Amino acid sequence: MKTGEECGCCMRKGFTRRPRALRDDAGRAADGIPKPQVRNYITPAGLERLRDEHRFLLSRERPAMTEVVAWAAGNGDRSENADYQYGKRRLREIDRRIRFLTKRIRAAEVVDPERPRSGRAATHIFFGATVRYATGAGEEREVRIVGADEVDLDRNHISWMSPLGRALMKRGPGDAVVFRAPGGVNRIEIRDVRYERVPSEPFVEPPGAQAARAREDVPPS
Repeated sequence: MKTGEECGCCMRKGFTRRPRALRDDAGRAADGIPKPQVRNYITPAGLERLRDEHRFLLSRERPAMTEVVAWAAGNGDRSENADYQYGKRRLREIDRRIRFLTKRIRAAEVVDPERPRSGRAATHIFFGATVRYATGAGEEREVRIVGADEVDLDRNHISWMSPLGRALMKRGPGDAVVFRAPGGVNRIEIRDVRYERVPSEPFVEPPGAQAARAREDVPPS
């Protein structure tokens, strides 16, 4: 592997964040000590996606799974009832996800990349920026700086808290940036910074959702 130059593997790893310590609903880490909360910056499209998923789980998926659990509960011994055990486990997963989304939505600080900017805010890299840069080998790439809930490596949407995201912050065209990723040290040069709408894949009902199966079980009128 080349040293001092960027390769696709180490850059891809550099986009991701290190896992945080486990927290409970009060925001305490595993040692019980309250930890400061990181601001949940997010684009308008990213927040809408979170809200759509939250709405789906709360109003459709959870009620559909609750019906399954109620049906399974009436089929004999619950301790040996696979449908009942699966349904209860799935309900717990749904409830955990609903709690997580609720907290993320409440903590969201929306930053619209399309809002008018002036001075350094228009020419340098901050949250929501689309950045074109050259690698040490001269290859040009482009990334968008988004929130932790919007990361999409297939579309080059990286978190502002990732190693590369942090290294790019407040830099401008012509600046050389050196950052450390799991694959080694990388050097890039910023070519262009612009602010535009950051597209986001809309939330879609996941395959195998109980809500979809419930619809299929409804006889035609």
